[in-house]
Formats: sequence, C-alpha cells, structure tokens
Amino acid sequence: MGAALHDRQAPRGQEALREDVWRVAGAVVDPEIPVLSIADLGVLRDVSVADGRIEVAITPTYSGCPAMNMIALEIELALEKAGFGPVQVKTVLSPAWTTDWMTEEGRQKLKDYGIAPPAKGGGRRALFGEDEVACPQCGSIDTTEIAAFGSTSCKSLWQCRSCREPFDYFKCH
Repeated sequence: MGAALHDRQAPRGQEALREDVWRVAGAVVDPEIPVLSIADLGVLRDVSVADGRIEVAITPTYSGCPAMNMIALEIELALEKAGFGPVQVKTVLSPAWTTDWMTEEGRQKLKDYGIAPPAKGGGRRALFGEDEVACPQCGSIDTTEIAAFGSTSCKSLWQCRSCREPFDYFKCH
C-alpha cells in the first residue's frame, strides 16, 4: 500500500493527493442515514498527507454517536480499496459538530428522504424552543414535536398538523 501512495504522490503533488483522499473518504455514507455521505453531513473534518501517511479527521454529530466506529472502518476500507495507505482515522471532538456544517445538497437529500433538515443557523433557536420545522411531506410549518428522540438519537419525532404525517427531524446542534 505504501508504494501505491508514493506512486500517486510523486507526479501529482501533495494537494492533488489530499483532494483524491478527501473525495474517496467523503463518499463514505452514514450508516444511520444512507442517503447522506459523511461529506454531506460535515462529519469529515480534515485530511492530511505527510511523510507517506494519510490522516483523516472526523467529528461525531453528538458525543457517543454509535455510528462513528463504523464510519472510521468504512473510511479505512474505502481508502485501502482505492489504493491509499497507510491510513489513520482520528476522532476530533473540538470544535463540536454543528448542523451548520451540513451541505445544502445534504439538506436537500434529507428532505427528499422524508427527514426534515435542520435550518441553517437553527441551533440557537432550538435552544430556546423557537424551532419552526417544516413538514418534509407537504411543507407546512404547522408541526409539533411528539418525541425528543426519533429513529436515532440525532433525530426527534415530529408530526404535521396539516397532513397528519409523522416525520423525523434532524436535530440542530
């Protein structure tokens, strides 16, 4: 594996190699929300390449997220399959992840999947109970939270009063 990394490094340069690693690692999907990549979520924080070693930094959506071990393993496997190595995946807790790190494309993917995406910059409003959550089915903001936790800990369960459909809401952090 080290030779494959060295062969890629020489002609292309460190920055091109870093971009290739970012592309491969960033395509890894979240095991709890398979329509989102870790790049969409903003969980992929950094990639560094130095002295023939690759380091990938990831930040969990919340402390204790059970998906992080699987994500780290999937990153290692994807990079190994693409011919990169050796790889170290490290978890970075500070600064804490925020929904503001999600891409607009990721927010749209959530909505299309039936999960209400967090509003950009919505974390502070959510702290004070001022969240307006639009129903991903009909778009109405006449919605109410019915449970603090939905299908996973990073989501809450809501219901639309207009169309009556229940839906998950990706919580703001």
